[in-house]
Amino acid sequence: MRRLYIHPLLLRIWHWTNAVGFILLTLTGIQIRYVDLFNVVSFRTAVILHYWVGFIIIGNFFIWLLLHLFTKEARNYHAELNPVKMFKGCLEQIIYYGYGIFKGFPNPFHLTKEHKFNPLQALTYQIVMLVFVPLQCITGVLLWDIARFAKVIDVLGGVRVVDTVHVLIFTVIACYIPFHAYLATLGRTPMEHIKAMVTGYEEVEDDAPEHDEKA
Repeated sequence: MRRLYIHPLLLRIWHWTNAVGFILLTLTGIQIRYVDLFNVVSFRTAVILHYWVGFIIIGNFFIWLLLHLFTKEARNYHAELNPVKMFKGCLEQIIYYGYGIFKGFPNPFHLTKEHKFNPLQALTYQIVMLVFVPLQCITGVLLWDIARFAKVIDVLGGVRVVDTVHVLIFTVIACYIPFHAYLATLGRTPMEHIKAMVTGYEEVEDDAPEHDEKA
């Protein structure tokens, strides 16, 4: 076994800020939406906390975007640009997660410093970070001050449309969080990948390639 340093400190801080932020947004969002069913905190407190955490997440998104655009982190999301190979890689991972892992089959993906996401992860993260999160941030800001952004909201179809989009994406992200947490436990031990996101180091087999020849 050898250790690879694959999660820089800034990326780890970004990740855990995002994790805590999205959990808080989910909980406060549920409290705001279903105020008659849940009474963990007051409605006003839930709204204020939701707004403040939302702005932190927006700032965090731009940090990720800068990392994505101007550092080598971007290559982890574009490990395979060939659509056919990407589809094949995603299919292999789906079969592995849904069947192979329970039969003791080896993971078809080999982690390297250059490619730390398998094709399914890379595709999922790009959809979440480049589609769902920006849309959620935009709709959230519009709903934060409806009067100020009334003209934009009207162009988009009105408050009901904007709110519906916000809630739908909230539902997707709320479902994604436990799924993401589950996949994080699928290392050699349940805590292996989670520990790596704390220390920055991931352990790989000695015979695993250090570099992807196709990179």
